[in-house]
Amino acid sequence: MKEVQCKFYVGQLVHHALFDYRGVVVDVDPEFQGTEVWYQQVARSKPPKDQPWYHILVDKGQHMTYVAERNLEPDPSQTSIEHPMINHFFTGFEKGKYIRMMS
Repeated sequence: MKEVQCKFYVGQLVHHALFDYRGVVVDVDPEFQGTEVWYQQVARSKPPKDQPWYHILVDKGQHMTYVAERNLEPDPSQTSIEHPMINHFFTGFEKGKYIRMMS
């Protein structure tokens, strides 16, 4: 298995460069883990499958997205997000990042 370097980490605030929304990383896959059907229907820009993909809680949304690394950038605002599931993943927000809930 190859070593994968991820640009983002769980709890980090990110911005989707193509669709202009903010969110927070809740999980990281070292490479694409979805189905080929989903990829063909949803991943219209056809980002690489062999690079990291991120599960993102969307600010002011009710949903989570699955985003290729190349479409994300750090969110410079460093302000918290609003999402109903935030407390399922994190225990708090400090210094511009979320504190991961330990299991």
